[in-house]
Amino acid sequence: MAAQGNAAPVIIKRKKVVGGGGHHGGAWKVAYADFVTAMMAFFLLMWLLNATTEKQRKGISDYFNPTIPVNRISGGGDGAFGGDSVFAEETMAHTGTGAMDRKTSASSADAAGDEAGKGAAGEGRAQSELEDVEKALIARGGESNTMERLLRHVITKVTDEGLVIELFDLPEAPLFDGDTAEPTDVTLALADVLAEVLNLTTNEIAVSGHLRAHPVTLIDNPVWDMSADRAQRTREVLEAAGIDTARMQRISGFADRKPAVADPAAERNNRIEVILLRRDR
Repeated sequence: MAAQGNAAPVIIKRKKVVGGGGHHGGAWKVAYADFVTAMMAFFLLMWLLNATTEKQRKGISDYFNPTIPVNRISGGGDGAFGGDSVFAEETMAHTGTGAMDRKTSASSADAAGDEAGKGAAGEGRAQSELEDVEKALIARGGESNTMERLLRHVITKVTDEGLVIELFDLPEAPLFDGDTAEPTDVTLALADVLAEVLNLTTNEIAVSGHLRAHPVTLIDNPVWDMSADRAQRTREVLEAAGIDTARMQRISGFADRKPAVADPAAERNNRIEVILLRRDR
């Protein structure tokens, strides 16, 4: 059968089908999924912070720490071990050989720290000694009402130089008689207490005296001599109470140059600072 000569030609159109959401494609879905995942992780973190104890959080942290193959103490659980690992307090993990004695390792580190006078072991031990003395002094306040009233004169703080034990005047109970270097009964009683707690260590000791500012109209301002005399007298009282004289490293008088409060003439500036010096300095 012959084909018709006047038949219309057949035209085939091919349409290119583009997937996704038009010219944006599907990248927004990936970004949204990442955002949702991040938000889930954030809320999970918030929930863990509020729903777990400090020991459990320590265990979770150790689990995700790749530098600790087995943690010595915390396991993070609340089961039979109550968050503790199978290693005893005095035993720590050692990769490849099971457990090793912690006391031996700690004593070696302490010896190295003491020999160098620096490093983490030496500084940690020095800090611990100062804190022990501070706690022992504060604990005396609960022994009796008399001791509690006595320790109202005392403020302690740990500084880079050491443990600073500040003894200061109260309006009704000064440390010295008038403008002299003669200690009162309060100072003598405080010296006995300080001797007991300071003898818990063998650290060297420094004593410094401070005074409130006097009027500038005075012809002979006694603050320099008086602050030094009071520091010297405090040293003598501490030694009489039982402090070894060889531990005394420095006696200083600062006059009114370092006030403790904003008002330089305030009675609170009349004080003695007994400093238990650090070993690592």
